Amino acid sequence: MAGEIHRITKETLDKLRAEYHHLTTVGRTEIARVIEAARLLGDLSENGDYHAAKDEQGKMEARIRQIDTVIRNHELVERDVSAGIVQHASIVSVVYDGDGDADAQEFFIGSIEEKPEGVLVASPTSPLGSALLGHALGDEVDYEAPSGVLRVRITGLR
Repeated sequence: MAGEIHRITKETLDKLRAEYHHLTTVGRTEIARVIEAARLLGDLSENGDYHAAKDEQGKMEARIRQIDTVIRNHELVERDVSAGIVQHASIVSVVYDGDGDADAQEFFIGSIEEKPEGVLVASPTSPLGSALLGHALGDEVDYEAPSGVLRVRITGLR
């Protein structure tokens, strides 16, 4: 993961930097305070508050490392909806071959860090994400899935 380049927009980079700053300053101070308060409750071997706080600290530190990796290994990309083709940070509506238009699914092509609310994510390196890149509205695209070759039609692009 350390060598992987994360293609993200400037807005996402700014958001990640702000989250990193918050977690490494306010977050660490708050969790240290909670751990210390739980420690004062007595026997640590049976202290649920202490163990819960330590678990939360571990999750927070993992998130800090994850953000740090993305920030250190990123490439900025610009979202250009006027291009009319699927590219990084596009939101694509697709219908699987044999399904009706009412069954369209929306996918965000990009990093999970940029995921808009209510939209599935397809990494640009995933079979679906890489197959969709460079295609336009109305195109039919085949891609290799674990169950075999699937075909989708692009019904929306934003």
